[in-house]
Amino acid sequence: MSIISDSLKRVKPSPTISVTQKVRELRAAGKDVIGLGAGEPDFDTPLNIKNAAIRAIKKGDTKYTAVDGTPALKKAIVNKFKRENKLNYSIDQITVGSGGKQVIYNAFMATLNKGDEVIIPAPFWVSYPDMVLLSGGKPKIIKCTQKENFKLTPTKLRKAITKKTKWLILNSPSNPTGLGYTKKEIQDLAQVLIRNKKIFILSDDIYEHVKYDNFNFFTIAQISKLKNRTLTMNGVSKSYAMTGWRIGYAAGPKDLIKAIGKIQSQSTSNPSSISQAAAVEALNGPQGFIKMRSKAFKERRDFVVKSLNAIDGIECLNPDGAFYVFPSCKGLMGKKDSNGKELKTDTDFVRSLLETSGIAVVQGSAFGLEGFFRISYATSMKNLKKALDKISIFCKGLN
Repeated sequence: MSIISDSLKRVKPSPTISVTQKVRELRAAGKDVIGLGAGEPDFDTPLNIKNAAIRAIKKGDTKYTAVDGTPALKKAIVNKFKRENKLNYSIDQITVGSGGKQVIYNAFMATLNKGDEVIIPAPFWVSYPDMVLLSGGKPKIIKCTQKENFKLTPTKLRKAITKKTKWLILNSPSNPTGLGYTKKEIQDLAQVLIRNKKIFILSDDIYEHVKYDNFNFFTIAQISKLKNRTLTMNGVSKSYAMTGWRIGYAAGPKDLIKAIGKIQSQSTSNPSSISQAAAVEALNGPQGFIKMRSKAFKERRDFVVKSLNAIDGIECLNPDGAFYVFPSCKGLMGKKDSNGKELKTDTDFVRSLLETSGIAVVQGSAFGLEGFFRISYATSMKNLKKALDKISIFCKGLN
């Protein structure tokens, strides 16, 4: 008899974390490996934010806080939503967790009953389906093709909705594609959702500020009549290079926020008091560095997209934001690598690329769409130039 629960048996370890761990192991063994799998900015946390944490430590702000966030941080979040998104929330409509992932997990744990369906457009962030499964729900994966710019259409949404549908997840700009929904695209989806009054929307806005060119970010609660059915999730990890600080937050209906807090009270309790103090400074302090860093990411994006599209058998769309590309490797299927192994799937491509060239990327099937792979360009141009050279040589060597 196994002690492991049935729900956990349905869940897979995070593929992106697995790739990162594999890179660590290979490097520890003395291998020359370039990791392009981690979704983590390579920039440091800004000094003013770190200093705010140091001040908090010196003041003795090292005790328990309110379960779902300090009043100071909640006030900063309320002001952020009003300032940047024209959304008005009260303090009791805000929740803070140990990372955006915990906020999403809490929401599903608080709302999903057995058999409830969650619509997840694919390609998707790898953790969405497994969090739904752990919460007793059923992921309903809707594949969005490259021709559709990997985005959910109103027609596909309408067809996916059933009597059991409880949530729709929207992530823009997207992990893994970097593509974002335009204002009109969001409004068109909202028209479908307005007619289906029992569906809640999880808007994952974690890459809100990592955007390029003339892309205008909109979140569904600000441009539709769905605010009272939307959980708008964000955090400080990506925009402020604070992945290790573990602070995510969300705004939504009071009853949902209260339920999320109840779940958190019986799991982790409050997020780190020091991290919360740092997050207050992140949201209230100078914001100019965000555009400067996005400019650096854009330079990397332009280089990576151009380099990939110059390789026969690879096709790559141009992202609107985040720091990922999601190129197709379908044109390389059926070819053999230098060890004579035939590439039949994107997993074969990723495995062979790592084994023969020392470049770690993540297979598209991990994100729900076979025939692609994800590259994170949240690393130096030096690393990217070396990696893209190796990817090009690897692909040219296939026969």
